[in-house]
Amino acid sequence: MTIQTAKLSDPAVRAFVNAVNSHDREGFLHLLAPGATMSDDGAERDLAEWIEQEIFSTHGHMEVDNESNGGRCLLARYRNDTWGEMRTRWSFVVTDDGRISRFETGQA
Repeated sequence: MTIQTAKLSDPAVRAFVNAVNSHDREGFLHLLAPGATMSDDGAERDLAEWIEQEIFSTHGHMEVDNESNGGRCLLARYRNDTWGEMRTRWSFVVTDDGRISRFETGQA
């Protein structure tokens, strides 16, 4: 059963999912702390390149099925025009000022 985005526990993660699903690149970038990093399936990736290829140019969309760790770990169905839909896991590191300094994703 999908969790409504508005009901996600962590405000930064909720804003991240909203930005992905509304294709709000500017809002998405504003959520990231300076020097933010990410990995996909355990491999470090170039953040700007990854978000362009996996989210914004391919109409990425997340439907969250489960959250844990205070809302900073998600299980979601993620889809985009390149890969179709897959079950994914996401984990987030959020700074004291509420910005995302790192996220890790991969197939669940």
